[in-house]
Amino acid sequence: MATSTAITSCAATACAYNNDGCTAEAVTIAGEAGGASCGTFVELDVRGGLPVAQGHVGACQRLECVHNKDLLCTAAAITVGGDTANCLSYTAG
Repeated sequence: MATSTAITSCAATACAYNNDGCTAEAVTIAGEAGGASCGTFVELDVRGGLPVAQGHVGACQRLECVHNKDLLCTAAAITVGGDTANCLSYTAG
């Protein structure tokens, strides 16, 4: 059984799923060619998700990323940064 990629840190503090780290159970990495961002990112006046920061990548839509295999992330872990939740582990291949 495949394991999902952990999100080790997220600097997008405006995201409703960021509560001292990513609390979304699973995020989708989206974006455009040449860049990747968290498609689960949402700015709301509430915090949601899991009670602890243990977020994972559920799906990856960046086909050109070297960590993408069958729309799943194969990186050991990823980091998310910037105000718009960029996947900092994205590597075009």
